Amino acid sequence: MKICRVNKLDIGGDAPPRLMGVINCSGESFYANSYIPLEEVHATAVAMIEQGADMIDIGARSTAPNTQAISGKTEAERIDAALKELDGSGITLSVDTMHPGVLDVCLKHDIHAANDISGFVSPAYAKKVADAGLPAFVMAANQQPGDPVGIEATLISLEGVMKRCEAAGVNNYVLDPGIGIWTPHRSIGDDWELCRHFDEFLRFDRPVLAAVSRKTFIGMLLDREPEDRLPGTLAVTIKLLEKGASIVRVHDVGATRDVMKVYEHMVKGT
Repeated sequence: MKICRVNKLDIGGDAPPRLMGVINCSGESFYANSYIPLEEVHATAVAMIEQGADMIDIGARSTAPNTQAISGKTEAERIDAALKELDGSGITLSVDTMHPGVLDVCLKHDIHAANDISGFVSPAYAKKVADAGLPAFVMAANQQPGDPVGIEATLISLEGVMKRCEAAGVNNYVLDPGIGIWTPHRSIGDDWELCRHFDEFLRFDRPVLAAVSRKTFIGMLLDREPEDRLPGTLAVTIKLLEKGASIVRVHDVGATRDVMKVYEHMVKGT
């Protein structure tokens, strides 16, 4: 498996599974407790690193279904303010945005990767990432985030994402199969199938991101609101680690780090 290097962090290959903590600067999030006010961004990031996060993913707009949209200007202002709080921190950062203009603002700060849930559908976005020499996390998408439905469609979509990476000159990236109810055509059954067949996404010889933290498919099974979905999230996370996830993106760093440490000890005795 090819390695993706983000700052000094190796993801994939022989590296242990990595942990990405989420800092959410959007009050519209489906999980209200994940919202971090500006004055708490720095302390939250430091705490996540101390709890065992390898890197932080910071975003400023919600992508949950039926969420009120915000303008690119608002997203840019939010993420700009948050990144100012982290400049000079030495923390490895990715930025979660799919808008080229917002990425321009982010590039004024100490960032180390781009997290694009639209899978480089925008050639302008891909070119900015390539020109900046940034590694990328790229999600399965055809015309919009998460629009492929089913295993085969997701595999085909990821092939397309890889072609976009190649065309743009981005060779350092992690694939994301896009688990989640991204469009009205997706169902919770589709998400469970993506999880059950997660190891099929390893066929591309690239590191694969697992992003399931407190998502709807877990809540629907357990009849739990986002605030009460941590046990279910951890159960799914263990299975995705078994199926080859190279990095997991989570709201709950401490609890997930404990699970990952136990998993590694069980599997490798380390």
